[in-house]
Amino acid sequence: MASLLTSPITKPKPFFLSSPPRPLTAPPSLNLAGISLTHNQKLAPFRLPSLLVSSALKRDVAAAAAASAAESEGDYRRIMLSDVMVKKKKDKAVWWEREWTSMDFGAVAVVVSMHLLSLLAPFQFNWRAVSVAFVLYIVTGLLGITLSFHRNLTHRSFKLPKWLEYLFAYCGAQALQGHPIDWVSTHRYHHQFCDSDKDPHSPLEGFWFSHMNWMFDTNTITQRVGEPNNVGDLEKQPFYQFLKNTYIWHPVALAVALYAMGGFPFIVWGMGVRIVWVYHITWLVNSACHVWGNQAWNTGDLSKNNWWVAALAFGEGWHNNHHAFEFSARHGLEWWQFDMTWYVVRFLQAVGLATDVKLPSEAQKERMALTTSD
Repeated sequence: MASLLTSPITKPKPFFLSSPPRPLTAPPSLNLAGISLTHNQKLAPFRLPSLLVSSALKRDVAAAAAASAAESEGDYRRIMLSDVMVKKKKDKAVWWEREWTSMDFGAVAVVVSMHLLSLLAPFQFNWRAVSVAFVLYIVTGLLGITLSFHRNLTHRSFKLPKWLEYLFAYCGAQALQGHPIDWVSTHRYHHQFCDSDKDPHSPLEGFWFSHMNWMFDTNTITQRVGEPNNVGDLEKQPFYQFLKNTYIWHPVALAVALYAMGGFPFIVWGMGVRIVWVYHITWLVNSACHVWGNQAWNTGDLSKNNWWVAALAFGEGWHNNHHAFEFSARHGLEWWQFDMTWYVVRFLQAVGLATDVKLPSEAQKERMALTTSD
């Protein structure tokens, strides 16, 4: 989800809002004692050649940040109600002085315009419009983002017939979070470099950075992980190339259809309110689920299980479970962990549409458990 608009054919000319960007300072040294030795095992079920990295890239970021904070007292601050330490930014103006691209401006324009549109909701209220927004929340949020973009395309947790895979991916494109190639690439990099200095959206740089600000700085993402080279499985499929090249026109077409069916209230609720709602429940997985909650598994990162994010985001809030077993189609591993996306996958499996559904074995759970019984 590094961009919200179609990527340009050539690299856009940079803009500066003030003076040229200052060179990045060296990040604080990290303690590598807590490296997770099971990282490669966790990636195995959906391993792609470009995703193979040394397990040394996984690090115990909580311990490292705490150690650095102890050595440099006053350089770190704690995110409210959490144990996550964030390095203080000494230069508040760096956000505006950095290099801005047309992609950054486009992303800001889309996000701001959707939020402004949603503010009109009280003045354009009717129950038909609310119903349309709720249906599209399920279609684009559950079927499109959590089931398709995340569990099916990114992690290959199960297989679907191509016609159904493409249908659900198209639903995801209507969430206005980027085309599938872009979204999947960013999320795979997140798992590959989770909570390290190469993570596209780690809360170690601040809650709001991990929540949404990271999307408005495409150059930084490129500097961290390079050009997307981890989505060859999608890039070789013409359908996903078509969505990449025509991405922005599909939400526009949906907006036109909604206006024809119900006028401006359908635009406000079916586009503005619904898109903003799905934005934030998706972004909370990146931010809140690396800050607040509890850990059941030794993942070597900040991922947390967060029940209220799980309730809003169709089961995605069981995030520590997910980071422990990235390949798993089921995130709510306990009977009481509500996981709506898994229930849909299980239904598709029961009717013969979902196959090769992956789940963690008991042996894998024992290896990843925080405590073991003697």
